[in-house]
Amino acid sequence: LSLSLPLSDATATMVEKGKSRKDEVVSREYTINLHKRLHGCTFKKKAPKAVKEIKKFAQKTMGTTDVRIDVKLNKHLWSRGIRNVPRR
Repeated sequence: LSLSLPLSDATATMVEKGKSRKDEVVSREYTINLHKRLHGCTFKKKAPKAVKEIKKFAQKTMGTTDVRIDVKLNKHLWSRGIRNVPRR
């Protein structure tokens, strides 16, 4: 089972010469293997940890600390409850 999940809208602030800070909303699609990231995690902490892992992945790939999870992605993560998080 492989699901292509839309990743969060990450707000990246870029500093340009002669201009003040500019906010740009960037949205990209990735398929993240949550199964390997949640291996050995307690049942009742799986969905919250999945959200944290997605944020961590987005921060690493996009190079920004301001990462916001999309509502649809969050609903999809929690759709099967706290224990049964989608694998990808």
